[in-house]
Amino acid sequence: MAQISCSKAMVKSLIDRGIDAIFGIPGAQTYAFFDALYVYRDQIKLYVSRHEQGAAYMAYGYAKSTGKPAAYCVVPGPGVLNTTAALCTAHNAPVLCITGQVPSEFLGVGHGMLHELPDQLATLRSLTKWAARVDHAAQAQALLADAFRNMTSGRIQPTALEVPMDVLGHPVDEDLVVPDIPPPVFTPDQEKIQRAVDMIRTAKAPMIYVGSGAVHASEEIAKLARLIQAPVVAFRGGRGIVGDDTPYGFNCAEGYKYYPEIDLMIGIGTRLELPAFRWQDGIANHKMIRIDIDPTQLVRLRGDVGIVADSQLAAKAILDSLESNYPVAPSREQQFLRVKAESQKEIQKIQPQMTFLGVMREVLPRESFVVEEISQVGFASYYGFPVYEPRKLVTCGYQGNLGHGFQTAIGVKIANPDTPVVSIAGDGGFMFGVQELATAVQYNIGLITIIFNNNAYGNVRRDQQNFYDGHIHGSELQNPDFVALAISFGAKGYRADGAEALKTCLEKALIDSEHGPVLIEVPCERGSEASPFEFLMPANYGR
Repeated sequence: MAQISCSKAMVKSLIDRGIDAIFGIPGAQTYAFFDALYVYRDQIKLYVSRHEQGAAYMAYGYAKSTGKPAAYCVVPGPGVLNTTAALCTAHNAPVLCITGQVPSEFLGVGHGMLHELPDQLATLRSLTKWAARVDHAAQAQALLADAFRNMTSGRIQPTALEVPMDVLGHPVDEDLVVPDIPPPVFTPDQEKIQRAVDMIRTAKAPMIYVGSGAVHASEEIAKLARLIQAPVVAFRGGRGIVGDDTPYGFNCAEGYKYYPEIDLMIGIGTRLELPAFRWQDGIANHKMIRIDIDPTQLVRLRGDVGIVADSQLAAKAILDSLESNYPVAPSREQQFLRVKAESQKEIQKIQPQMTFLGVMREVLPRESFVVEEISQVGFASYYGFPVYEPRKLVTCGYQGNLGHGFQTAIGVKIANPDTPVVSIAGDGGFMFGVQELATAVQYNIGLITIIFNNNAYGNVRRDQQNFYDGHIHGSELQNPDFVALAISFGAKGYRADGAEALKTCLEKALIDSEHGPVLIEVPCERGSEASPFEFLMPANYGR
């Protein structure tokens, strides 16, 4: 039987599982793997970033915007450590980290080999759902199959695989086939479904609250919402599961406004962060149904009924039971529309962010992707930017990590080359990954990046002003000329002084981005933005 290297076998396994792009930076312990990527370059495209964090964020953006697995490869030690913020961010995305290791004979010896960590595998296991080491080339394909099964079944989370540099070059049988084990099907318990159905039947004003664990159940949830006349509220990952342009699609500000009316909370694929911890009185005064594929979530926040199941299967089971004999509920659509309209008036006070977001929504095609950043406009986008389809607003989730946005958006655009992708950036966060402008230019990635430049870490500066006697320290920044910077990299650059200029620049950028990356700088007066947190953490705003 013919033999190939472990690296080639791994790359073939990636291709067989649908990986057509991979992100990374080659280095001493991964040379053999990158050589295999060269051999199969017609089937899997390599995108080399200018920093390891960029490679991991790009993989996250690719996976988060498509729901498909994505992979990156970096050297061990400092290479892996540089990607850990992105691995944390990918807590609900199918991202595979592939890394090298020191030669097998030096594992755990502590001789100070190049890029050696005391226990890299333990570090990876603390950040991922599953991590393993390939100790022998014959294990590689089976362990890759395990990595894919773990990251794509049950709760979607990242996995990692490390391979000593000598093992990457060892031979393995070319025709070795490792069959994929079908993932378990998380079907709902029918007795609990019936209990949930009984609670819904007696509820007068239910609310459905969704998270990223429900993105594939959009159709079933929309049908359920119409049947029981319940708004569907989302904070970050669940935005667009039910479109904001329907009476039933509520953002978090609209959800909070309607919240006092409800008598039943139905949480689907979500940790219920806002109603449980950020909204007045929490959820203690309401009955609650929780549906989650991760049983640990139902222990951390217990409901009256907890259903461990795939959200689509559970929602369908509830629908099937209700549709047979559920009385026609009086329409609440006009009430929902009034709540949404009143909330939209209230959030207009968050200026200038709402004006900028309004321009973006007006100009961008419906199907566009927007990637937020930890910034004044980014925070406001959670409730201030209408989203019409699942996955179209890509966020960093609860990690809230500054600097993810621009780098993640590159991965989103690579995965969706024919759809407009816009990165919302602040000047502080953008500079975390400014070097990836070179990557975007090198690979002709037509991403549009809007930098709202207030020359500060805006949230830090506001908190210092409000809560620390105005002691402004370490929060004001000196920035480059971002337009000139973009041009120096080979990208298009525009400056937009105000909302009307932003509209004009964004319209031009949609055309120019067909030929490469575009950057728009929007100067903002330092400290001029209203705090977006009044509608994100209303229960303790201002404390």
